[in-house]
Amino acid sequence: MENLLPADGTVFYYGSILDPEAAALHFAQLFKTVAWKQEEVIIFGKLHVTRRKTAWYGDEPYIYTYSRSSKKALPWTRELLQLKTLIENTTGYSFNSCLLNLYHSGEEGMSWHSDNEKELGRHPVIASLSLGAERKFSLKHRVTKEKVYVVLENGSLLLMKDATQEYWLHAMPKSKKVKEPRINLTFRNIKI
Repeated sequence: MENLLPADGTVFYYGSILDPEAAALHFAQLFKTVAWKQEEVIIFGKLHVTRRKTAWYGDEPYIYTYSRSSKKALPWTRELLQLKTLIENTTGYSFNSCLLNLYHSGEEGMSWHSDNEKELGRHPVIASLSLGAERKFSLKHRVTKEKVYVVLENGSLLLMKDATQEYWLHAMPKSKKVKEPRINLTFRNIKI
């Protein structure tokens, strides 16, 4: 598989690993059953409530802190365990937690950031499953400012590993053209 990054990290795009029917079924089930919450984040010292909703699940009630906001992991649902097994079998990596994001439309996005929280350890492996609307996923090198992007299809898998979080930022740009919702599952490992 070809690395999408020219240097300083590894990102693999597997394309669709779920057919459209299976992806639609998983989307509908997760939309209904996940304990979605609006996220409260502190940016430049000010509290913001996001329109995007999130949920946090794991093997244990792990605490995960980012943007000065902490979450306690809920126990896996049967549906999430099925998807976790699929991702682990596809990538060859194991995961103990999953952060889910629900974007209601392209008017909701994610600004430049890296998943470099101490709970993830150095050089984390993060597998991202996309369900629903296609969205552009952008990466930007911290030093050179070089940009790379890929369109994440419904049912597709993207894997970030090695020094990616150290040297690259990533974002989900807003798009007024996208009217449909998207669910993103990011499987990761909390270091204990």
